[in-house]
Amino acid sequence: MIKAVYFFTLFSSVLISCQVEKNSNKYPNTVGDIEFDGKPDDIDFKKCGAGKDAPFSFQYYQGTKGFDYKGEKIAIVEKLKKENIYSKKKIYGYITVRFLVNCEGKTGLFRLKAMNSDLKDEVLDEEVENKLLKFTKSLDGWQPKDIKGFKVDYYQYLTYKIENGKVSEVLP
Repeated sequence: MIKAVYFFTLFSSVLISCQVEKNSNKYPNTVGDIEFDGKPDDIDFKKCGAGKDAPFSFQYYQGTKGFDYKGEKIAIVEKLKKENIYSKKKIYGYITVRFLVNCEGKTGLFRLKAMNSDLKDEVLDEEVENKLLKFTKSLDGWQPKDIKGFKVDYYQYLTYKIENGKVSEVLP
């Protein structure tokens, strides 16, 4: 009887530890991490430290104050006006493009999310979404972020507010 209890306890411990290990692998290192995906992501884009599998990246608001783009946000807004991106449809909502800026100021791991004005996930206008994604990818003035003497990767986002088919504001 004692042997049966011992083996049951041992077997249960092994089974539970296997389950914990299995579940822990499905979560990113940090909440909000963008996992590399070979289909949309550039294989040559590298995170600092350990390539595409670097363990940690900061958020845009950590480490420094202000907008880390050459010319600040106004430079992005001016460049966007020149592109004249709009929809023929009278759409209202938000298109957010989130991405990673590495320690060299290069960008990658772009992800897009569109929402209607009620903040519900919705494809507003696929053509406009693709143009805004392409526009965001073309921005080449992102500054490397320095935290305590170390150049680090950081996540950044741009949200385009769409009113009557036109970009009315760029956030943050």
